[in-house]
Amino acid sequence: MTDTNASDHPQASQSDCFDPLDFDGDTLREECGVFGIFGHPDAAAITALGLHALQHRGQEAAGIVCYDGRRFNSERRLGLVGDHFSKRSTIDRLAGHAAIGHVRYSTTGETILRNVQPLFAELEVGGFAVAHNGNLTNGLTLRRNLIREGAIYQSTSDTEVILHLVAKSRKSRIVERFVEAIRQIEGAYSLVALTNKKLIGARDPLGIRPLVLGELNGHYILASETCALDIIGARFVRDIENGEVVVISEEGVESLRPFPPVQARPCIFEYIYFARPDSVVHGRNVYEVRKKMGAQLARESQVEADVVIPVPDSGVPAAIGFAQTSGVPYELGIIRNHYVGRTFIQPTQAVRELGVRMKHSANRAVIAGKRIVLVDDSLVRGTTSVKIVQMMRDAGATEVHFRVSSPPITHPDFYGIDTPDRDKLLAATMDLEGMRRFIGADSLAFLSIDGIYKAMGFEGRDPVRPQFTDHCFTGDYPTHLTDVIGESAKQQLSLLAEAG
Repeated sequence: MTDTNASDHPQASQSDCFDPLDFDGDTLREECGVFGIFGHPDAAAITALGLHALQHRGQEAAGIVCYDGRRFNSERRLGLVGDHFSKRSTIDRLAGHAAIGHVRYSTTGETILRNVQPLFAELEVGGFAVAHNGNLTNGLTLRRNLIREGAIYQSTSDTEVILHLVAKSRKSRIVERFVEAIRQIEGAYSLVALTNKKLIGARDPLGIRPLVLGELNGHYILASETCALDIIGARFVRDIENGEVVVISEEGVESLRPFPPVQARPCIFEYIYFARPDSVVHGRNVYEVRKKMGAQLARESQVEADVVIPVPDSGVPAAIGFAQTSGVPYELGIIRNHYVGRTFIQPTQAVRELGVRMKHSANRAVIAGKRIVLVDDSLVRGTTSVKIVQMMRDAGATEVHFRVSSPPITHPDFYGIDTPDRDKLLAATMDLEGMRRFIGADSLAFLSIDGIYKAMGFEGRDPVRPQFTDHCFTGDYPTHLTDVIGESAKQQLSLLAEAG
């Protein structure tokens, strides 16, 4: 769900907007989460609760579309779910027994209201709404072709391609149109769509992005993660399988298989970073997997130390696993203030640094005079790691050893994760010793590729048929990258400006 027109933000890029003093700036970002429910009298309220649970997947915008038996009702807003959809007046405007919802994080440029999902259109076969988690790697190519043929776009999101492909189809049934549309798209997607009679869900042929089926008092639900089922007391039924289309109606659940069967390759970063720790992804509890990654990291890169400290919040489970396996005590050496919003740009360097300390502060009592192991889940640009290491030294640490519970990120993502261009990825531009010197640590080690697979119960990575989509570590992209020139997202962006 990438913005595909740079004309709305000609000078905005992640590197331009990045604040190196913001601890939340140097992280990987997931694009969005989706939710849908069919046949429930409080469909909008249930959807809003589900989106609350998926808020970690996107914090820039949220939207809900409902159908009440006569018409579709839509609310799309910039900001957090709780800022808008906790209000009774908003929910009352979303009358209906079926609904889909979306939380969004955009990968390039500013968030604008016309890109907020679900997207909706009145088609020949009736109203059709769609929400998308992922990224279409041929979305720009399809967009150009559709515009050439007369399509009029209302957003700059690649998701709108799906609307146009469904509208263009000459099939008589909406489900057949939907299937014909997704057969033309490439990349990663989990989709939820709503018609006047059906709730439709779909995953791409490799199952890169997640989608699950749940049930609440006889009403079926689609969601990006199981944590969205837990918040409403729904029962987990099963994962939607790779390449599967599910059609939910008054008759129940129908499963379609429009693609040739292939081995699933879900995104490995769901386990490392994106999924909420209490979610279960493909039968694996995310929290337990992250602990096992930390344990494997300890086995691979043991070091003499006095205390293990997590980089909050995502590094906590791995740090626990590291500490348990290494026998080194676990302590909270960095305290995070959860009541501070994003650090705004301050007028001077000194004041900006004070703003950062409002978010994270060192717990000097467990750091001073100690040899510490810092555990984080990933290392992207490395700028945040520099600040954390220096914070530990300023708090009196005698040695700072940095451990990362995933392999080095050497390649950008094109499937729905916001990553910098390759020349901005620290591991793509430096060797291990160079990275260690850059962040200022006494030692630096990453979890190996085989180690991350061992943490998930495999003997190692299958080099012929990899079990997961792990291109950020290996460069092994599992699909065609039709819109990509080389490996530069900037080159894509320059073409997008022409497309606008």
